Amino acid sequence: MRKALCFASLLLVATSAHANEGQWQPHQMPEIADQLKQSGIRIAANDLADLSQYPMNAVVGLGYCTASFVSPKGLVVTNHHCAYRAIQYNSRQQHNYIQDGFLANTLADEVHAGPSERLYITESVTDVSKQVTENLPSEPLKRYYAIQDNRKALIKECESDENYRCAVSSFHSGLEYYLIKQLIIRDVRLVYAPPMGVGAFGGDIDNYEYPRHAGDFTFLRAYVGKDGKPAAYAEDNVPYTPKSFLKINAKGVKAGDGVLVAGYPGATQRYRRASELKFAKEWLYPQQANHYQKQLDIIDRMSFDNEALAIKYAGQVASTANRMKKLNGLMDGFKATDIVGIKEQQQQAFSDWAKTNAPAVLDDVAQLEKLLADKRERQQTNLFFDNAQNSAMLKTAANLYRWAIEQQKPDAEREPGFQQRDEKMFVARLKRLDTSYDASMDKALWLMELEAYQNQPHRVAELDAMLAEGDDKPLEERLQAMYTLTRLSDSNTRLDWMNKPVQAFQQSADPFIRLAVALYPVTNEQEKREKTVWGELSKARPAYMQAIIAFNKENNKPVYPDANRTLRISYGTVDGYMSADALYKQPFTKLEGILAKNTDVEPFNAPKKLLDAIKAKDYGEHMVSELYPQKQSFLCRFISCDSQQPPFNSVPVNFLSSVDTTGGNSGSPILNGDGELVGLNFDSTYEAITKDWYFNEEITRAIHVDIRYVLWMMDKVDNAQNLIDELELVK
Repeated sequence: MRKALCFASLLLVATSAHANEGQWQPHQMPEIADQLKQSGIRIAANDLADLSQYPMNAVVGLGYCTASFVSPKGLVVTNHHCAYRAIQYNSRQQHNYIQDGFLANTLADEVHAGPSERLYITESVTDVSKQVTENLPSEPLKRYYAIQDNRKALIKECESDENYRCAVSSFHSGLEYYLIKQLIIRDVRLVYAPPMGVGAFGGDIDNYEYPRHAGDFTFLRAYVGKDGKPAAYAEDNVPYTPKSFLKINAKGVKAGDGVLVAGYPGATQRYRRASELKFAKEWLYPQQANHYQKQLDIIDRMSFDNEALAIKYAGQVASTANRMKKLNGLMDGFKATDIVGIKEQQQQAFSDWAKTNAPAVLDDVAQLEKLLADKRERQQTNLFFDNAQNSAMLKTAANLYRWAIEQQKPDAEREPGFQQRDEKMFVARLKRLDTSYDASMDKALWLMELEAYQNQPHRVAELDAMLAEGDDKPLEERLQAMYTLTRLSDSNTRLDWMNKPVQAFQQSADPFIRLAVALYPVTNEQEKREKTVWGELSKARPAYMQAIIAFNKENNKPVYPDANRTLRISYGTVDGYMSADALYKQPFTKLEGILAKNTDVEPFNAPKKLLDAIKAKDYGEHMVSELYPQKQSFLCRFISCDSQQPPFNSVPVNFLSSVDTTGGNSGSPILNGDGELVGLNFDSTYEAITKDWYFNEEITRAIHVDIRYVLWMMDKVDNAQNLIDELELVK
């Protein structure tokens, strides 16, 4: 039975995966120009490949999400959950913007999004594979450092202007490297965020589920100095003028329309080995899910009836709950579809091909599997020790000590993250701790990690020595003493430690600094081993990937790199899907669904003014009568298309499409065939979570906020006319 299932799945891949699968690099767009046209994309493929032109120069990164410019005054739109840190940073008990929302009616009312918030505008992507990989030594650790030195040299040359941030990113597991140059906007401000009851309507219950009714959008603004150049936050800074901004199509899309998504997807593992998937499925993901659940339970217990504490940890709760739901979805997906079996059969087909076409790669595969087995063993050994260092105070002390150590070296020899180029962000993270740290919560979370560490066999003598100090008292009391004695909870003290020498750390009486100093030799040795394995993998993986690419091309399969937080484009169709036997999910939801779901109890507690506007059917020009043409590529397979569809007669809230996305695509603009904004990506369906490992076209769908709902909220609910006037609307 299993073999039959796997064969059917392989057949599905072979016959349909070419249609929408692919998180393409912009320069690849001309290669798939015909597919784009067939999907209803009218904008020229060459225009999509040009990062200096509309629409790609309007797409920006946040470092963890995606956003886009939508006005000539630097107005940016992204997801509510992507702007959560900015909303949390400005929330207090007396003005809780998380719960109540925020709207600046004038530029003067816009507030600082926080010291660590940035916008990154990608201006160029250059192939530097030869510069990075030519004449590398064979010894693994030396190879690692040679690659890193080559990357750092390219970055230093690229960053001759301090307003730019550059990176050399690996593609196809080190087969290719690209130098990415981004303009940094360092003054970001919060402009308009709906209340939690809109932006996260349905909360974790609805997360990854469909139908959805979330208004997951927020507006930010980019500011620069009066000279037009990027600058740190200052009250007299002025709005940034982008090279272009997205036009907004107020008519939106209908079922069957072709759409594009452009953004910065985080990480996929579609080219990983079956052994890696099996390890994640059977050990890593269950461990992580259990760990995250314990964290959430502690935060929920301690922040209950404590609004100030809930605000401080709101961002951590949201991100942890999202990871938790995704892990559960992955594990459920592996039960529903034998993806390990599918990958094993795909690998066997590749091996059969390689015996004739690339026999040398089979030795690389054997070496790769050996390295991966060693890597898995070390992950299992080190997991609890790594988690036992998850105190915010301990991590701060460790980072400060490492900063002091690295400052003893010439800048070019310092580790990434501790170079001169990293100082501003390092300082920003130290400052941000003021709004996201509480000693009692940090202690409770750390105690949980330490107790888990003590209950497993793989121990570290240096950490055990700390745990043994004063062991006549309960561990919780000993930890409390550490939090009482440390001064690292003070922002000025943390910043002052950045200027102190290594000797000061080694002589410090601060308990967290003492522990960081004691653990450094252990963590440094672990890091050295990781670098050695990385160096070994830098030989095995590229050779394997080169053969995989040749195999895929010969079999007419799409060839694109795994996601790695660099700018990508995907295309697809506005389309529903069969989520289960006899259960078809249509692509659009509407306002009335909010009324049906609303219970006035979190997370289904929409604001009264929103509910009143829906009840009054105050749709204005945003109402849509028809969204389902009689001829649809997917729906007609499951229902009769000969009969007339009932009129929609409402405002669309969310919609589905078959574009290929993953984490990091949150906030990405959804563009119609002419490159106009019609929605914002914010989630995937539960059945599609396993797409990070395996793309199944029939059930893989992404969920988007419909731009008509955003405009309706601005117009009829929150009276954000000042912002509507900034937008260029296509009606």
